[in-house]
Amino acid sequence: MAIERYHINDFIARQQGLLLDVRSPGEFHHAHFPGSVSLPLFSDEERRVVGTAYKQESREKAIRIGLDFFGPKMRSMVETVEQLQPENKTVFLYCWRGGMRSGAVAWLLDLYGFKVKVLSGGYKAFRNWCLTGLGQPYQLSVLGGYTGSGKTETLKEMRSRGASVIDLEALANHKGSAFGRIGPQPSQEQFENSLALTLYHISRQSGTPVWIEDESQRIGSVNIPKPFWETMRRSALFFLDIPFEQRLLHILEEYGALDPVQLEESIQRISKRLGPLETKLSLQHIQAGELEAAFRILLRYYDKLYLKGLHNRKEVDSLLQRVEANRVSPENAQLLLTQPQTI
Repeated sequence: MAIERYHINDFIARQQGLLLDVRSPGEFHHAHFPGSVSLPLFSDEERRVVGTAYKQESREKAIRIGLDFFGPKMRSMVETVEQLQPENKTVFLYCWRGGMRSGAVAWLLDLYGFKVKVLSGGYKAFRNWCLTGLGQPYQLSVLGGYTGSGKTETLKEMRSRGASVIDLEALANHKGSAFGRIGPQPSQEQFENSLALTLYHISRQSGTPVWIEDESQRIGSVNIPKPFWETMRRSALFFLDIPFEQRLLHILEEYGALDPVQLEESIQRISKRLGPLETKLSLQHIQAGELEAAFRILLRYYDKLYLKGLHNRKEVDSLLQRVEANRVSPENAQLLLTQPQTI
């Protein structure tokens, strides 16, 4: 069998099934091709030793050291890939620059009988592809609205009805507010990789605008990349306008069951912006079990914050379209899907 090497565009278009990242665990943990599985040729320490030999002694010395590390792992690597891909013998793989590490693993798997497809230029080529892609002029429809409008749930319903939707908060593993920590967030680089690849696939599948939630540029610990952020700000904004009391009910349902200590910690995270008086009152309400009163203060704060951001946008009047709804409901998806997509 012959090992095939693909340029990044062909690699992404053809890639399906098992995708192997043969870089070190530390490299993989920092950022990787979304959907790939770590199959490191070297550990982090082994990579350091080989790299030092390459720089300080010679290429040949580095290769000999690398072979010492590689030899004992050959059987286990083959068995691991066989377990991951028991029927389909085609595997895709990459290393940092498409050089010796991917070449060595590709040789081993090809020798064993796998059909091996290697990414020319490696992860570095993929990373450059992501950065270029994030600056493309995608056609977007941005869903806005005050906190508690159920925007994320509405977008999920829109997706179930056939709309093209990207969930930025899911990619960032964060709900975009002081109460929104879902778990460990990806690195900035990994967030950008996931966004770029998602945009690529979803824009290819549909000629209609991609729906996306209106977000501040920062989502927890990650930032929406500036080129894509600017595209969002130039796109049509559909403002889901729902009465305050209905949104308050929704917030109580969504966050009311959280542990009071967790709620207090969330309020402390925004205390400088919330102000000393509102912070004190909110904490007192939480401690007294008066969740509605606490969330009423917080919801007013977030409304003012969103309104300020809205007023700071250029050309917002020409881009904004209000969509009125009586309550928070997945059925609001239909209201948005019937709106004209150009303003």
